[in-house]
Amino acid sequence: MSDVSITSIREDDAGFGDYFALLKPRVMSLVVFTALVGLMAAPVPVHPLIGFCAILFIAIGGGASGALNMWWDADIDRIMTRTRKRPIPSGRVQPGEALSLGLGLAGLSVVMLALATNWFAGAFLAFTIFFYVVIYSMWLKRSTPQNIVIGGAAGAFPPVIGWVAATGGMAVEPWLMFALIFMWTPPHFWALALFMRSDYDDAGVPMLTVTHGRRATRVHILVYTVLLAALALGAAFSGIGGPIYLCVSAVMNLLFLHGAWRIWQRSEPGAEADNFHCEKRFFRLSLLYLFLHFGAILAEALLRPWGLGGWG
Repeated sequence: MSDVSITSIREDDAGFGDYFALLKPRVMSLVVFTALVGLMAAPVPVHPLIGFCAILFIAIGGGASGALNMWWDADIDRIMTRTRKRPIPSGRVQPGEALSLGLGLAGLSVVMLALATNWFAGAFLAFTIFFYVVIYSMWLKRSTPQNIVIGGAAGAFPPVIGWVAATGGMAVEPWLMFALIFMWTPPHFWALALFMRSDYDDAGVPMLTVTHGRRATRVHILVYTVLLAALALGAAFSGIGGPIYLCVSAVMNLLFLHGAWRIWQRSEPGAEADNFHCEKRFFRLSLLYLFLHFGAILAEALLRPWGLGGWG
């Protein structure tokens, strides 16, 4: 069978699910949730329709970033076990289609967010897409072991965009939410890198586990977790915090610090299976950690109009 006919079959096999997968729906769900929290935590009430449109267009912008990232990373996605079944490496979607979809959705999301809310929010979304695609994907990811540290800023911008969409301006509170995600990102991804290290080795991605080894990565996870705990607990006494947030944060940070400590104590020789399970548990805990912190911020914001949220 000719290459042309093989390509045609693969293109015909692509369906809505394949194009939707290009948008990285799991990542998009985090973008939507944190942006919603930023919108709801803002001190300015937002009309439900405008709020819905804001979150929708922020989600589309996040999806556009995912499609452009998959287009650029198609070569290493073919090598890594975790990503080789994605739409482009598997041949179900052509790279040019992913590029066109990403650019089209990026332009649509920026313009529509600006029209629905304000131009500052639209510009901020445009900068976030640029940061993720160009600064992180095209530059940092393949050039420095600090890729996920600096590049993590892209995933931390959504609550700031949500706040700006509501208020049209800046304040300390959205940057506290930004800092929470920014400091959470390295231990979250380094835990993933520890139990998926062979993928990054094979693809030549200079993740910290590859360039400095597993022991150094464990030390970094512990240090960042300690700093994250201090930041998260400190945020309890800010405009986005309150007693609900403080209780949630205290429990989750104790668990997170314990998990980081256990990872730091692990040894290499003869303990691969135990290390794998410990690192994977920490990775899963990190997902719950961020969800519950932002859920607590949302709860404080929803209760505040009744005088029950915050510190009164």
